[in-house]
Amino acid sequence: MAKSSLFRKKNVHDILNQVKQNQSENTNGELGDVHGSLGKHLGVRDLTAFGIAAIIGAGIFSTIGKASYDGGPAVIFLFLFTAVACGFAAFAYAEFASMVPVSGSAYTYSYVAFGEIIAWIIGWALIMEYAIGNITVAISWSDYLTGLLQGMNIHLPQWMQMDYFTAYNGHNEVNQLLQAGKTMGKIEPSLQAAYQAWAGAPQIGPLHLVLDLPALFIIVLITALVYKGMKESKNASNAMVIVKLAIILLVIAVGIFYVDPGNWSPFAPNGISGILKGVSAVFFAYIGFDAISTTAEECKNPQRDLPRGMMWAIIICTVLYVIIALVLTGMVSYGELNVGDPLAYVFQKLNLKWMSGIIAVSAVVAMASVLLVFQMGQPRIWMSMSRDGLLPKRFSKVHPKYKTPSFATIVVGFVVAVPALFMNLTMVTDLCSIGTLFAFVVVCAGVLVLQNKPGIPRGSFKTPYINGKFVLPIMILVALALSFTVYKKETTHFLTNEKERMPASEILSNLGEEKITGLKTYVATHDKIGLKKAEGDMESYLEKVEENKLSDAMRFMHVKENEYYQSGWNLFQHKIPTYLFLVILLILTYYTVTRNLSLIPTLGLLSCLYMMSELNLSNWIGFGIWLLVGLLVYFGYSRKNSKLNPVGSADHV
Repeated sequence: MAKSSLFRKKNVHDILNQVKQNQSENTNGELGDVHGSLGKHLGVRDLTAFGIAAIIGAGIFSTIGKASYDGGPAVIFLFLFTAVACGFAAFAYAEFASMVPVSGSAYTYSYVAFGEIIAWIIGWALIMEYAIGNITVAISWSDYLTGLLQGMNIHLPQWMQMDYFTAYNGHNEVNQLLQAGKTMGKIEPSLQAAYQAWAGAPQIGPLHLVLDLPALFIIVLITALVYKGMKESKNASNAMVIVKLAIILLVIAVGIFYVDPGNWSPFAPNGISGILKGVSAVFFAYIGFDAISTTAEECKNPQRDLPRGMMWAIIICTVLYVIIALVLTGMVSYGELNVGDPLAYVFQKLNLKWMSGIIAVSAVVAMASVLLVFQMGQPRIWMSMSRDGLLPKRFSKVHPKYKTPSFATIVVGFVVAVPALFMNLTMVTDLCSIGTLFAFVVVCAGVLVLQNKPGIPRGSFKTPYINGKFVLPIMILVALALSFTVYKKETTHFLTNEKERMPASEILSNLGEEKITGLKTYVATHDKIGLKKAEGDMESYLEKVEENKLSDAMRFMHVKENEYYQSGWNLFQHKIPTYLFLVILLILTYYTVTRNLSLIPTLGLLSCLYMMSELNLSNWIGFGIWLLVGLLVYFGYSRKNSKLNPVGSADHV
């Protein structure tokens, strides 16, 4: 196998000529079934609206609460940091979108910069952002809708508003907590709901029929809208964005009158570590701006409007996030915001229940708009891959009337709808984030690769050049100085791989029912005061108990240390992504110094790679397995049918 065949690249001139040819065929009525031009309907305002629609979703209605709880009012710096990181990546996306204004997004950009095998890997990874990400959004939308209906005293059976695995796992966890001494009234409402869903579900033999039907409903509705046409999707998106922004501005306008400046002190109660604790979670609040680039062929002037749309979307959303965070932490103490619906919570606490109802409606609209933009993105990625021969020809079919990738849209509907009935958020959220961050890393790297290459047509937008030769090494030296002075203890623990206590829930899971009962009996005899403070709840007790008391209790129960502590390889393996980040940081710093790399895409690459390193090793393994499956598809079908393969492209089916 020739190495050159794996890294064969698309020529920018050829891509631009193909776009002109498609447009010419469309104008002359020669469209046919495939490879036609999409309808051009989008301007700067529409693209900005799509960006806002994609970005403002669950982040402002849920993530902001946990982030505020961890970082206090200083969480605004976390939103600013994440906005800057995404801004770096947005510069890279904008430059490529201006250079190659087609629907392939990061997939096409990688084809130009790195070659076919990397382009395929990115295209396969983007399925995790758009298709799998939409499963997450659909499940979240279902949760918001059922909550809204409950507020209107309309109660759907639990088994038809929850996925199978959440109900099954929740039922088992509740049984375990009851065994540990917790009463049903003290168990989290979400776990109670899962327990009731499993217990009350109709059965076909041993199979419990638990299905998330609201998630199925919204996917079918959005897929039909996306299939119908870009003009209809644009109008729906613009309308939802107007409603969403109006309600957010109302929240700010009303909430500002209830702000108590005393709640902003201390401003950063948990220091920098507390602020950065939620960096990966807050990143989810910005996912989606890149989806704008998949609409390039439907823009009236993509080389001018795409960069502007991306930047305006990020700026507007960041301003709203910062103001909302300040209002929330001013209305109540940051310590009360560790809830799933912080906006509704603060207004309920202040007896403004009418505002809570408005917020619930806004959340439903916000999640629907996110679903709309993501459901538009995936078919256009597949359409571009099909045009290149890497997927069957039918995926590039453009509807003669609606001017949308019709077959690909229907397939995406099925790919999202079926798993949404059965899968839970935990299973898909991290896969979505690692796929998205990987695409961001490769796009930023692509700008660096093409930085000084001659003969490449440049668009009207180019990332501002700042030589990173001196800036990046200085930033690294400052980070090292802080690590071994201000954060010396944390750095030492990380480098020496010092053992760490497992979370209480994980300890209980390792012990099992019999040992939990014995442990509770021991604690009731030897630490009555501690158990009383925990109100008889072993999970709360294990979270707060001193190290020596925990060790004594576990030795008495003949529990091995590895059942309640992480150490050695079990602990080190979770640090592998961080060490990988550090190695790449050193390599990239060397090339930045020796080749004068541009600072903005370099920082974009590093900041996104850092956020990837914050994800668990299990997510990296899952991502690796996903890419391995993709490579099997590539070598089994795509490589021989590629349009760049003169031998096999004629057999493209």
